[in-house]
Amino acid sequence: MENVILIGMPASGKSTAGVLLAKRTGRSFIDCDLLLQQAEGALLGDILARAGAEGFIAAEERVNASLSARGAVIATGGSAVYGERAMAHLRRMGKVVYLRVAEEELERRLRGRDIFRRGVVMRAWGETLAELYAERAPLYEKYADAVADCTGTDLEGTVRAILAALGEG
Repeated sequence: MENVILIGMPASGKSTAGVLLAKRTGRSFIDCDLLLQQAEGALLGDILARAGAEGFIAAEERVNASLSARGAVIATGGSAVYGERAMAHLRRMGKVVYLRVAEEELERRLRGRDIFRRGVVMRAWGETLAELYAERAPLYEKYADAVADCTGTDLEGTVRAILAALGEG
């Protein structure tokens, strides 16, 4: 069974929908953010505070590039697309699906949350979510084998969109 690798912005549903997708398709589930926390011995926000954006990205790339799995749903961190070597590795491992959510909806989903503590990598001081979206969206498109439009969907709708993008729905 082929791996399914989920990429997308923070709050796009990669981890949450990924668990449900794994259950529904009989795949195992791997959360790359958790693997990074284990490898670094710290929470994402603490890794970011300690290593800075570039150090975080380098650590994330090391973890993602060393991943080995078969028959899994793999939820990457939102900044995984900054790691070219890791993304090439993940693409060889399976089908990469971009969970696309409109910027306005992401703003709503993240409103009131401390995105720095959550481990959202902002490369420039004071960068807005709109700027981050504009920077990352082309990278998600570049690496995606398929795109699941998840704007306006609930958890079930996100899973259905992923399955449809995979041709399994």
